[in-house]
Amino acid sequence: MALPGTDTNYTASSTRWATTQSQAARFLAQASFGPTAESIAAVQAGGPNGWLDNQFYKAQTLHRYYVDSVGASQAGGATINQMYESFWKQAALGDDQLRQRVVFELSQIFVVSLQDSNVYNYPRGVASYYDTLGQHAFGNFRNLLEAVAKHPMMGLYLSYMHNNKESATRVPDENFAREIMQLMTIGLYKLNQDGTRQLVNGQPVETYDHDDVAGLAKVFTGWSWAGPDKSLNRFWGNDRSYAYRDFMPLQMYPQFHSTSSKTFLGVTIPAGGTGENDLKIALDTLFKHPNVGPFIGKQLIQRLVTSNPSPAYVSRVAAAFNNDGKGVRGDMKSVIAAVLLDPEARPATASAGTGRLREPVVRLANWMRAFNAKSVSGRYLLANLDDPLTGLGQTPLHSPSVFNFYRPNYVPPGGQIASAGLVAPEMQITSEPSVTGYLNFLIDLVPKGVGKNWDISAVYANEVPLASNPAALVDRVNLLLLNGMMSPTLRSQIISAVTAVPQPVPNGSKNSNLVAQAKINRVHLAVFLAMASPEYLVTK
Repeated sequence: MALPGTDTNYTASSTRWATTQSQAARFLAQASFGPTAESIAAVQAGGPNGWLDNQFYKAQTLHRYYVDSVGASQAGGATINQMYESFWKQAALGDDQLRQRVVFELSQIFVVSLQDSNVYNYPRGVASYYDTLGQHAFGNFRNLLEAVAKHPMMGLYLSYMHNNKESATRVPDENFAREIMQLMTIGLYKLNQDGTRQLVNGQPVETYDHDDVAGLAKVFTGWSWAGPDKSLNRFWGNDRSYAYRDFMPLQMYPQFHSTSSKTFLGVTIPAGGTGENDLKIALDTLFKHPNVGPFIGKQLIQRLVTSNPSPAYVSRVAAAFNNDGKGVRGDMKSVIAAVLLDPEARPATASAGTGRLREPVVRLANWMRAFNAKSVSGRYLLANLDDPLTGLGQTPLHSPSVFNFYRPNYVPPGGQIASAGLVAPEMQITSEPSVTGYLNFLIDLVPKGVGKNWDISAVYANEVPLASNPAALVDRVNLLLLNGMMSPTLRSQIISAVTAVPQPVPNGSKNSNLVAQAKINRVHLAVFLAMASPEYLVTK
């Protein structure tokens, strides 16, 4: 498969990149929730290209089905905990790992947060929203954009659900109109294809102003809950009789839709059009804007590969967005392939300024996959992890605002990152309490597990036999957690620490339990020290 948007054929070179276990593991750290021995072997066999081709056509398991199933079997019905359970179960066990990882990152661009009480009350609606991102993750960005815009959970979260047309005393709600431009498509400033800002007289040029927001806001009037009719009660949300309204696309109520002309981003929608046609014109306008490729492409690079991609890297990904090689704009498979197969994503050696801070959710999922974590209940009973002192400081679908857990251009104040002119987005949720809390979390996680009554625990069956050979044990942990990129210094330190854990001489059944426990203690120490190391926290 040639890399879309270029004339470079990556088939042969991608196979070369995956000749070692370490190269395969590093690729999987970017393209999935973490490598396993099996997935490493799969990438080695087919190369990154072959693995991607296979993953693009893996079947999707819907979270909503799980939420509905558990909700039907428990008193009071489903709660949002069932969405958390389904998330972790699929993150750990899902065969469609590329989709799992990409959708998690898309959920941080097209944000719907459970911190909003309106959203929190619709567990299967939230599950459906996450499923919707998954259904369109490998499709076309234009269809993804429309599915997001018409989903009732986004309508609730950004307050254009039952948005009324303008009058002498009222203007339409502008929340979604602003955020769909600022955060989901074109950003604040006009961009070159390489993601750098266009400048006029040395100053960046804004992509839109308040008049554009006001014009676009009128497009998002008249949309409300789906249902068999378009009554006033249904529009205002008082009629809950339609069982599928939590996840069916919003429908148009013409009497509430603005019929005046709508001008934004240099386009004018004539007065008198239907709500459906107005939406089509608006989304087509956003989709065709030249900013979308570099704006979305750079964020996907940052979330999967490196926080500080070169302008050339961004340009290549934007080119794949603009044209998949067959004249199609917005093909997500082409964009994802461009992100993950780019030469900057697959260098022979890592260099300073490359990589990204591994966010807490990804660290936990990586541990689950690396060590075949099992759920006693089968349900992965793991709920809110927001507390930075006792949890991870991050819970899926629980960002504090529409701006996500962290901003793409966040720079930690002071220090070497700022002085080098680099960004470190994930550092925005990193602080002294969260660092301390993470270490405390590991103290329990590694030996006991996580979740309600330690429901989820690792199975170290492949590591325990290596305990008598500390170097071999550390090398396995290195491969599964640090992608084989552990420095000689760290490797030596962990080997020394593991070796210092005494191993009693086996004496038949008399001390078999002590011997077994000593081996397990060595495994626990190796995993803990690896996951606590800065080298693990920063993926290269």
